[in-house]
Amino acid sequence: MKTLIVHAHPEPQSLNSALKDLAVTTLEKAGHEVRVSDLYAMKWKAVVDAADYGSAASKPLKVARDSGVAFDAGTLTPDVRAEQEKLLWAETIIFQFPMWWYTMPAILKGWVDRVFTYHFAYGVGEHSDIKYGERFGEGTLAGRRALLSVTVGGPESHYSARGINGPIDDLLFPIHHGILYFPGIEVLPPFVLYGVDRMIRADYPDLAKAWERRLLTLESTEPIPFRRQNFGDYAIPSLQLKEGLEPTGRTGFGLHVRS
Repeated sequence: MKTLIVHAHPEPQSLNSALKDLAVTTLEKAGHEVRVSDLYAMKWKAVVDAADYGSAASKPLKVARDSGVAFDAGTLTPDVRAEQEKLLWAETIIFQFPMWWYTMPAILKGWVDRVFTYHFAYGVGEHSDIKYGERFGEGTLAGRRALLSVTVGGPESHYSARGINGPIDDLLFPIHHGILYFPGIEVLPPFVLYGVDRMIRADYPDLAKAWERRLLTLESTEPIPFRRQNFGDYAIPSLQLKEGLEPTGRTGFGLHVRS
């Protein structure tokens, strides 16, 4: 298995960095090929601007259009092209990051903004009366799997169905469904560590064992069964879930997961 780890934490001595290092050693020991994009160590440029697209940049700048023109011409900046090549190489992608303000760190969102360009991660496939592009289960990155490994400061009860922060599955839905599943990546259930702000060093061995177990079952873990866009569940072009497909008692984001 070829695995890309995209790591986003500024402190090399952090729990996130330890989990990243453990993933590398565990997977390599099991015979897998591993590459790492350590965004802070790389001093990753987190903002999209005209410099990303060179001569393809229009005035005024049109990010979607210009990124597609630059992608098609092979003139995206070398750092972006390198990350796209890693994604095409990978069979599995692990994203290691702390949850900050209910989402990923800005540097990781900037990686998505710059790397997931038009004609690479979106804007591909047929648009017709029966198909609305290759998205949500299809696309350039179909056939790959992804796992979010996330650390959370608060206790698990805060992220339950009745918890004040809302269910963790809802908080991660924009990443799982909107970023990863959109270009075709199958998404595995996340590995979430809660209450990390109150953890002590003695807690780490048990956490490490749990993470090792999860890593060694990546290939056998069933992905979250999100509904595919062009396979009958949604009306086209409205992309509304068809009547009668709602699971009993399920609303909101949960409508887009098959029973």
